[in-house]
Amino acid sequence: MDYRDWKIVFMGTPEFAVASLDALVQAGCRIVGVVTAPDKPAGRGMKLQESAVKSYATSQGLRILQPEKLKDPLFLEELRSLGADIQVVVAFRMLPEQVWNMPPQGTINLHGSLLPQYRGAAPINRAIMNGETETGVTTFKLKHDIDTGNILMKEKMLIGPDENAGEVHDRMKKIGAEILVRTVKGLAEGELTERPQEKGSGTLHHAPKIFTDDCRIQWDRPAKDIHDQVRGLSPFPGAFFSFQGKTIKIFRTRQESKRECPPPGSMETDGKTWMRFSAKGGYVYLLEIQPEGKRRMKIEDFLRGYRP
Repeated sequence: MDYRDWKIVFMGTPEFAVASLDALVQAGCRIVGVVTAPDKPAGRGMKLQESAVKSYATSQGLRILQPEKLKDPLFLEELRSLGADIQVVVAFRMLPEQVWNMPPQGTINLHGSLLPQYRGAAPINRAIMNGETETGVTTFKLKHDIDTGNILMKEKMLIGPDENAGEVHDRMKKIGAEILVRTVKGLAEGELTERPQEKGSGTLHHAPKIFTDDCRIQWDRPAKDIHDQVRGLSPFPGAFFSFQGKTIKIFRTRQESKRECPPPGSMETDGKTWMRFSAKGGYVYLLEIQPEGKRRMKIEDFLRGYRP
């Protein structure tokens, strides 16, 4: 079957998902509906703000559904009326079975890791925070247990030693979009075979959502671990620590291994170009920070106004 004859419902919300929806549109896929989050108040004026996916779908004249609840009978009826052959999910919420099991070809999901590794809500962040040097994207068929369905396609990508979550995100959304289009084409043309996820012999890492405690820096940890924590949380939500009664977010660091250091958390600076904190087995140099109540800045700019 020609993939352009398939009727597709796309489900997604953030900017990461826009690249995939655009790739499907540019490939000539027949998008009969887009399901995204309801508009939410945001900003100082608390004005209603639409999702990135809704903005793109509106620009393309696509039909948009914004259910508050995915089990709402009216939403299910409207979704069923679209007559989708297959549903595609990218960065959306967990689907009830009556949604993901609705189309005859099922529902496929694009996930930001090499499954079964890093199942969960924050695969990019968690992989970098754990010091991984490699990650990737996976397309798979949805089933009841989250991120456990049969694999369709995978694509690996390297993580640079100083690359942060934002930079990996921007590369991954493009790679993921390409793999997603190839997956849809392969399924429609009968060229893809589903295969179960295999754990392998290594440790299985998970990717739960990020909480405040994940962002708090503990200087008694290894310097490299702190460097990876900062990278994995940059640019959002940002790692932080308390300094002279103020909260400071850190966006970029450099770590240096050293056998003997002052007690963890000790600060040193030349007052002009560098500031570092001692950690286990080395130093963490702050390169880009955001002091409480101020803008994001390079450490040199901070030090110009810093008085011990």
